[in-house]
Amino acid sequence: MSKSVNIIIETPRGSTQKYAFDKKTGLFKLKKIMPAGMIFPFDFGFIPATTGEDGDPLDAMIISEFASFPGCMIECRPIGVLKAEQKSKKEKVRNDRYFFVPVLSKQFEHIDSLDDIPGDQLKEIEEFFIQYNKIDEKEFHVLGIESPKTAIKLLSKNE
Repeated sequence: MSKSVNIIIETPRGSTQKYAFDKKTGLFKLKKIMPAGMIFPFDFGFIPATTGEDGDPLDAMIISEFASFPGCMIECRPIGVLKAEQKSKKEKVRNDRYFFVPVLSKQFEHIDSLDDIPGDQLKEIEEFFIQYNKIDEKEFHVLGIESPKTAIKLLSKNE
């Protein structure tokens, strides 16, 4: 698989703050402070020029050996998608999480799909998203894990 995707980081790995890109100003805004003990397990951001069911760009998590910074653009290769449904009091929408590895990563260059990530670590990431959504009184339900090939197909539908 040779397709690479540029990801814009909103929130770096290890952060206890959630940042979000503000389209109006072109700046990154502090959106929320996480509860004590809760941190982002990896860099989290979005895929530019895409739109999900929630109206926002598609969400991306980058599995890598480093933490970047808000606004950093990283060229990555897709390793899969966590298909998910997000439910609030007002609506229920698909809100998938796409997973990537940086093209320049050395430590994770052997990761080709989400199947290559230890099961307990993947469960911890799923649990992070469940707990993260609870903060905003939303439910997050994992619908399944899909291959890099499926991720690319889904990405091309949302461009």
